[in-house]
Amino acid sequence: MSKLIPIPLLALALFTVTFAVNLQAPLYDVYAAASDVGATAVTLAFAAYVGGLIPTLVLLGGLSDRIGRRVPITLALVLGTFATALLVQMPSWTSLVIARVLLGIGTGLATTAGTAYMTEILGADRAKTAALIVTSATSLGFGGGALVTGICLGVQGATLLPASYIALFIAAPMLAVIALGLPRIDKPRAVSLLRLPVFPAGTWVFGVAMALAWATTGMTIAVVPLELAANDLGGWTGLVIFLAIFVGFLCQPIARRMTNARALALGFVLIPLGFLILLGGVWFKLLALVLIGTCITSAASYGFTYLASLAEVSLRAPEDRARATAGLFVYAYFGFSLPVIASGVLADMFGLLPAMLGFGAVQIAATAIVVMIWRRSSPSLHLAVIGK
Repeated sequence: MSKLIPIPLLALALFTVTFAVNLQAPLYDVYAAASDVGATAVTLAFAAYVGGLIPTLVLLGGLSDRIGRRVPITLALVLGTFATALLVQMPSWTSLVIARVLLGIGTGLATTAGTAYMTEILGADRAKTAALIVTSATSLGFGGGALVTGICLGVQGATLLPASYIALFIAAPMLAVIALGLPRIDKPRAVSLLRLPVFPAGTWVFGVAMALAWATTGMTIAVVPLELAANDLGGWTGLVIFLAIFVGFLCQPIARRMTNARALALGFVLIPLGFLILLGGVWFKLLALVLIGTCITSAASYGFTYLASLAEVSLRAPEDRARATAGLFVYAYFGFSLPVIASGVLADMFGLLPAMLGFGAVQIAATAIVVMIWRRSSPSLHLAVIGK
């Protein structure tokens, strides 16, 4: 089979897996209201995704090395379909938690296997191109699900079965069957089914950067919509979540032309800058600032930082790409979940705005500390950043 066929099919499968992840985000408040729960419960449901994903990354990140790349991707598509169907049949906060766990498991399986598979299709000498295709497909998926559901709700009106759900029910099973028919390029190894992640030497800063960047994205996706709803701007939730990821996708071709170190350094600048502008928009109730800040944080999270980090760990672990990808996402998703849960607790205690202010202060301090340690411990990387 020509490479021209499996590459777009694999990208479409990864897009669909991640499309399902935030598909239900514009309905969070509806599921929460059905169970009469507050901000803490909403953020816990949001972070339940990580409760499924982290164990999958830690224990099964190298599963595809043993059973091949196709089966984990197929299983991820099936899990996404089942999780969404559960929300249709039993719309509640409890169902949302279960669905998010299943979606996390699916993402963990698909992203580790998919990254390794794409690199194998293109060849090891094109690892950065493979990373670009994977990050593009998954970024569009993560952001597109929420946007499409938001549009569907705007057109259809209040419903628990938006057309976006129906589209997933049609596309995901078809792609699951197609994924099983993709060519087997990898050579399965006689390794344990349970394989821990790999953290390649010298990549800690890329992992921490992912944690900081995705913590900001988590706040944008989980907490900012609650504040928008409180100000009668809930209809903008889908667009905010879409921009939180899509702008990063637009920046990925630029990041690809930069060294990984330079792209990472730019991400460190944009992460706190974007959140401060977003925070100003929330403070002064200016939607334009919220959208601008969201775009800037997106450029960092899913643009420069994401591509640089994925490319770096892939290059540094050529024999263990699936497990190295799992290690990177362990960093990313701890950042994606824990600050969001803490902010939800603070929001219930003190209000949403104070919780966001607290997050912003910690984010700026942590970014400054990491950058200083990076400059002192990795002078060669620092010279690469400044072009010497």
